[in-house]
Amino acid sequence: MAKKNKASARPAAPAQDKPATLKDMLSADVLDKLKAQATELREQEHERQEQQRLKVEEERRAEQKRRDNDFGYLLENSKQDWKKYK
Repeated sequence: MAKKNKASARPAAPAQDKPATLKDMLSADVLDKLKAQATELREQEHERQEQQRLKVEEERRAEQKRRDNDFGYLLENSKQDWKKYK
């Protein structure tokens, strides 16, 4: 029972005693502008990553096409089990 009294003896801290945050200090229009800018930056980053992925994929395709035309490469990397083709 003593534990219960100790816990209830502490007064609850009112919400007004919390320190002011940057969000509280900024006006609504500035906050909206910041949110819009953050969204735009995220979209730009996503678009940049997509462009980079497409570029890497295109480079991979070009390299594979070059290798397919290289007889030495095909000969070195072909399976040597010619019994299948009889």
